[in-house]
Formats: sequence, C-alpha cells, structure tokens
Amino acid sequence: MSADRKPVALVTGAADGIGWAIARRFAAAGCRVALADLAEERVRERAWELGREHLALAADVAEEAAVVRMVGGTLEHFGRLDMLVNNAGIGDPQRPTLEQDAATFDRILAVHLRGTFTASREAARAMAESGGGAILNLASIAGLTGLPRRNAYGAAKAGIVAMTRGMACEWAGQGIRVNAIAPGYVRTALVAKLEAEGRLDGARIRRRIPMGRLAEPEELAEAAWFLCSPAASYVTGTVLSVDGGWMAFGDSGDASAG
Repeated sequence: MSADRKPVALVTGAADGIGWAIARRFAAAGCRVALADLAEERVRERAWELGREHLALAADVAEEAAVVRMVGGTLEHFGRLDMLVNNAGIGDPQRPTLEQDAATFDRILAVHLRGTFTASREAARAMAESGGGAILNLASIAGLTGLPRRNAYGAAKAGIVAMTRGMACEWAGQGIRVNAIAPGYVRTALVAKLEAEGRLDGARIRRRIPMGRLAEPEELAEAAWFLCSPAASYVTGTVLSVDGGWMAFGDSGDASAG
C-alpha cells in the first residue's frame, strides 16, 4: 500500500500513557499517525520513535485556536484524516466538594469536554468531505457512576458520554462513526504517582476490581483500535467499558476510585 493510501489517525495526549499506547497500536496497524500533546518536546521524541512517516504536533486542546491548527496541520501534512482519538486529559485534585475551586473545575472541563467537542467538530468537517471516518472519545467509569470528590472529572466524562451518542446519531449519515471507551484504573505513571503520594489506595482499588488488577495501557489501545477499525463498521454511539468488571460489579465501593 502506498503511503498516501494509508489511513491517517490523529491521537491527542499522545506523548505518554494511554495515548502513547494508542499511537503505537494504530501505527502497528498501518496508520500514519499525528501525535498531539501539550508536551512539545516529548511528543516530538515519540513521533521520532514511531518513524519518519509520523507527525508531532504541539497543542493545548482547551484552546479552540490550537485545536483548529492541530487538525489543520494534520490535513496539511497528510492530505486526509480518517480517525481521531480524543485522549488528551488532565488529572483532578480529588478534593472534597467544599474545597474545590471554580478555576480548577473550569480547566478540567475545558481540557476534557470542550477539547473533545472542538477536535471532533473540526475532524468531522474534514471527514464529511472525504466520505467518512471514525472518532473515538476517552470517557471513564467516573462518567458512568458517582465518585465523590471528583465532580469536575466525572461531569466532564459524563458529558463526553452524552456527546459521543449525540454526535454518533448526527453524523452517521455522513459515514462518521463516533464511539467511546470508558476505562477504569490503568497502570500509568500518573496512577503510580498518586499511589506513591498516598492519594490513591492501590490495594483497595485492586480488591474492588473483579479481575483483581489495573488495566495495561495496551489493553485500552486494543479496544480503541477495534472501535476505529473496519471490524467495527456497524458500531456507532457505543460506550465500551474497559474496566476489569468494575461497572458490572455494581456497587461503587471505595468512593475515591475511578
């Protein structure tokens, strides 16, 4: 297959963690990948790791102009956009509600929810012109169940769930599929840091997960690839929990989890 016929995927938050695993998986499947991240130097290193046919982009998805440039830069470089993975996100302080401030609340929603909206809108414009595509959003179990002390994060992820379904219905006729995955806890550097700082009770969380362990980033990447690939050609508007059975268990258990 010639390079210009290979599908093009744009992955946000691609410098590390789940986003980096997704970028690697899509590249392994034969995609040319545009890796976008706020960490400009790091994402350039990652794109170089994948190979010369891939692209690094610096972008803060909370800024509309930056998102427009990000999607535009992908189209300018590759000439097309077939898949978008809205993975970019930031952690939340996990404070009691009475100690939460509006500025932090707004920033979390801006990155997770507005960033997903803006990137999806810009990508869909290009996809509609070229006959279709696939958009994959990163939700969370925090958007599917109540988790105290995580109001902004949970609200943002719940908004992503609703937006995924709405966009899927609106754009299906244009050949654009929109799905989401809702991860539980994933073994990333951020989770390890929270455990080390005592902000996360890792042992208790693992006891709460029916499978008894955290997910590996690569397991999320496999789910992401399935939903974006031709294997899921009749799947749209779906939110797939990839959580080791957390949501199936029903009882939210330790309220700090998610």
